[in-house]
Amino acid sequence: MKRIGILTGGGDCPGLNAVIRAVTKSALAKGFEVVGYKDGYEGLILNQWIPLNQAMVSGILVQGGTILGTSNTANPYRWAEPSLKGRIRFKDVSRKAISNYRKLDLHGLIVVGGDGTMNIANRFHKEGVPIVGIPKTIDNDLPGTDVTFGFETAVITAAEAIDKVHTTAQSHHRAMVVEVMGRYAGWIALYSGVASGGDVILIPEIPYEMKYVYKKIHERNRLRKNFSIIVVAEGAKPKGGDLTITRRVARSTDPIRLGGVGLKIAADIEKNLKIESRAIVLGHVQRGGPPTPFDRLLATQFGSHAVHMVFNRDFGKMVVYRNNAVSSVMLEEAARGLKLVPPSHHLIASARAVGTSFGDC
Repeated sequence: MKRIGILTGGGDCPGLNAVIRAVTKSALAKGFEVVGYKDGYEGLILNQWIPLNQAMVSGILVQGGTILGTSNTANPYRWAEPSLKGRIRFKDVSRKAISNYRKLDLHGLIVVGGDGTMNIANRFHKEGVPIVGIPKTIDNDLPGTDVTFGFETAVITAAEAIDKVHTTAQSHHRAMVVEVMGRYAGWIALYSGVASGGDVILIPEIPYEMKYVYKKIHERNRLRKNFSIIVVAEGAKPKGGDLTITRRVARSTDPIRLGGVGLKIAADIEKNLKIESRAIVLGHVQRGGPPTPFDRLLATQFGSHAVHMVFNRDFGKMVVYRNNAVSSVMLEEAARGLKLVPPSHHLIASARAVGTSFGDC
């Protein structure tokens, strides 16, 4: 009996359980046993895993989160261990993780995650581990694929929140600033902002100047529109300025935790325009809840295709969705960096055409 393994790394995301279900059901149908590593790469490092069967994945298609757990700090090449003096020291435990993988005599390993997870997967592949990747992130910032599962769910969550803010902004004549996630990419802010009619949308790819934000608010006031909606990505920054960082997590692969730019912008608007302003930080609510039907469908296709690739020993690749079809690219392409919003993106052009400001003019 052949076995395959699966792990879910990085931040949680709507659709992870749908992938686990698709992998398990597809693999069992092909005669594989399936094991799931607990808490991402941590389970591989500590050799903690559970067998997956039909009963365990029954009913999880519509559930958010991941039944396997996940971790955004467990990096086999940078494993944090406390020293005798209480300080954190980092060790390379990748040999241990690979040894644990080989103990189970797996036919292949399916790794579900974002850019950090895929970077580790690519390094494992180069060391001889047969790996297939599945792209997962609400940020939609993975190269090689047109879209990642979890993105649409996050956009709808953000858009619904912005829609609700409209009514209170209009009733109280306020400038409302809604900060959304996305890290260093502005996909969530762009899509949710345009979908909800944001007056100003600030994304990391287009550094903003507050004078242009003020200009847009003044324009609306002259038209007797005495409220404004500003949608800002957590990674947005002023021209010539820096990111707004809430804290640093030393153990993490990406130690920077962004957040708070929305609060700054709201304070600046109130101080300089004498307009009552409020900031809403959506935060992790965008990661939660059941996946949308589209994300369930995409996750199911990704999971079944990944098993097909393992069955055919087509390793060292990541499943992708390109040109309305599921295919694959080399892991190296997925690990080459972040997919950012191009300033020439068609949705930016459409938004500018209807009067949306991006804080740059």
